[in-house]
Amino acid sequence: MITNKETFEILGKNNREAEAGGGEARIEAQHQAGKLTARERIDLLLDPNTFVEIDRFVTHRCNDFGMDKKKISGDGVVTGYGKIEGRTVFVFSQDFTVFGGSLGEAFAKKVCKIMDLAMKTGAPVIGLNDSGGARIQEGIQSLAGYADIFQRNVMASGVIPQISAIMGPCAGGAVYSPALTDFILMVENTAHMFITGPEVIKTVTHEAVTKEELGGAMAHNTKSGVSLLRAASDEAALMKIRELLQFLPANNAEDPPLFPAKDDPNREDESLDRLIPDEPNKPYDIKTIIQSAVDDGYFFEVGPDYAKNMVIGFARFNGRTVGIVANQPMVLAGCLDIKASLKGARFVRFCDAFNIPIVTLVDVPGFLPGTDQEFGGIIMHGAKLLYAFCEATVPKVTVITRKGYGGAYDVMSSKHIRGDINFAYPFAEIAVMGADGAVNIVFRNELKKAKDPVAERARLVEEYRRTFATPYKAAELGYVDEIIEPRATRVKIIQALEMLKDKVDSNPKKKHGNIPL
Repeated sequence: MITNKETFEILGKNNREAEAGGGEARIEAQHQAGKLTARERIDLLLDPNTFVEIDRFVTHRCNDFGMDKKKISGDGVVTGYGKIEGRTVFVFSQDFTVFGGSLGEAFAKKVCKIMDLAMKTGAPVIGLNDSGGARIQEGIQSLAGYADIFQRNVMASGVIPQISAIMGPCAGGAVYSPALTDFILMVENTAHMFITGPEVIKTVTHEAVTKEELGGAMAHNTKSGVSLLRAASDEAALMKIRELLQFLPANNAEDPPLFPAKDDPNREDESLDRLIPDEPNKPYDIKTIIQSAVDDGYFFEVGPDYAKNMVIGFARFNGRTVGIVANQPMVLAGCLDIKASLKGARFVRFCDAFNIPIVTLVDVPGFLPGTDQEFGGIIMHGAKLLYAFCEATVPKVTVITRKGYGGAYDVMSSKHIRGDINFAYPFAEIAVMGADGAVNIVFRNELKKAKDPVAERARLVEEYRRTFATPYKAAELGYVDEIIEPRATRVKIIQALEMLKDKVDSNPKKKHGNIPL
């Protein structure tokens, strides 16, 4: 008969074996590659001593290719729950030391179990990805496992926040689970994402490309936009996830956490009155306004390396989380293009799904012209940003800092698409187009007859600018609620958000809209 003492010894032995993963040699190889192990990552991510593991002793059921002799507790993924800043989160961490972190049936069921629990309890899910992909030995069961996870990603979308950290390889079908989540963060030099790797590409298309060039952190953060966050190391990535979660609610039925505000809500910044140049085509940095207005100058930017003409990110006003969307005059004059529209639309929809008010700073001369943009579908992609703002029912506060021209003015959370409170600076220009273009069209015949066309054109441009390219016409019609001094930006936004904190708005009953994908 086995004694109680012996059962404790067996449990201890099994626990130690499970925690050892693929063994000391593979753990050392993981460290040599500049990566932490699956368990080390969880320990750093979560508050100390809060991790509760689930399914520690699960193993695969595959008997083909000698797999019946290769069973390791946990089957290549560590799953469970814990706390970040005292709030419950669920986490799965792929273990590259066990079968290269490859996914099989048992692996997938472990991930699905914690995703189901996260949905039932209304808590975020964080996936730490470091995997060789599908476990070939398990064939269709691996593919079925991926699809089971994909289905849960979609069902959880807009219900609980989903965050993916790519901390090693992530290739083939494995990329689609992160792609379905809300935020993807990649670790520089060690993380790679692609559908087909360099070898396949070289065989099929004869292109020579490295893993880093094809799917590294910089490639996806600057070119594809698949990932909008990056970090220099595993440790930095995990700290960034903790930072991001502080802005987010646990689920779509809650409001974001409210932080005690130390920054004076009535603070003004006189330097903003001098920030925007008199010359309408001279750039300035929109982030200066953002950092001046938000609590303690603390702005968590999302996607700083992608579509830089659009700035998005999280901040707080008087302790309340907001999502910020802003045109950046420093890049492409703040024009909307395909990438900026996609970047902004996805962020707006995330904020709306999770009850995060949206503050929009507008300085947009229009959509970027050119055949590349037109052939690339700027009409459809620009419509995505328009759709997102129109659909959003959270509080929406807009500040037109300088230019609001044409259709781009409409798109950027204007009063006409349910902007709740819309401000404008005194020198804001709100018009169908800039004064130069308008004069060329409206006064075409007069300019042809003028004795001095250059002087006459200059006069007409100045007249048009004073008459139409101002915020006062819009204010007369109620399209701008208040014309404010730049120095008062923080004060006015806080007042508006406080008034709107209990706002209730809704959309018509329907299964879902048909966003122009």
